[in-house]
Amino acid sequence: MARDVLKAAKSASNAIAVHKKYTVQSTGIWERLRRLLAVDPNRSTGVPLNSQYRLPTPGALPPQSYDDPVTVPAGDIADNPYWKRDVRRNYPRLSTVNQADAVGLLTVGSRAVPKDDVLQIGQAGEQQLVEVKQQGKERGLAAIFEKDKRGIQGVLGADGLPPIPCNLNASAGAKYQLGQGQGYPAVYPCRTFV
Repeated sequence: MARDVLKAAKSASNAIAVHKKYTVQSTGIWERLRRLLAVDPNRSTGVPLNSQYRLPTPGALPPQSYDDPVTVPAGDIADNPYWKRDVRRNYPRLSTVNQADAVGLLTVGSRAVPKDDVLQIGQAGEQQLVEVKQQGKERGLAAIFEKDKRGIQGVLGADGLPPIPCNLNASAGAKYQLGQGQGYPAVYPCRTFV
């Protein structure tokens, strides 16, 4: 017990007075009120004095006095958004096909499999693509289905249904098989703790 009292007295003797700390403190009647109501009157506010801790002040240095470490192209703000370089959260990005895109694909085909008999060559082909996309935005897929029912049959399967996505295709079989040492065991061993 006496040892604890000696430790407390020794730590109290090391305490620094508030007016000696480099922090902003209240003055006058507010200082007396603070000391009266404070749990530890010698504790400072923690707000540093700008004259002590902010030398040189943040805007005092001329911008030409230091060089930012810049690497190109990583330092280029315009072509380097955060979502492109964030490798920790590199989620798969969604891709969507709206009705105008679907109308274009059904009418003139894709770049990989173009419909050569429909798509024109050169400037006329570019104009045709713009017109098809504009029609797709205005009228949608229903207009193309009404106009040409035979042209859609090349996309559909033998049963008249659209193609099945690869992960739902039953003929592909299982995607992967777990080995003996992988995964969770079927039966857990019983352990006894002493």
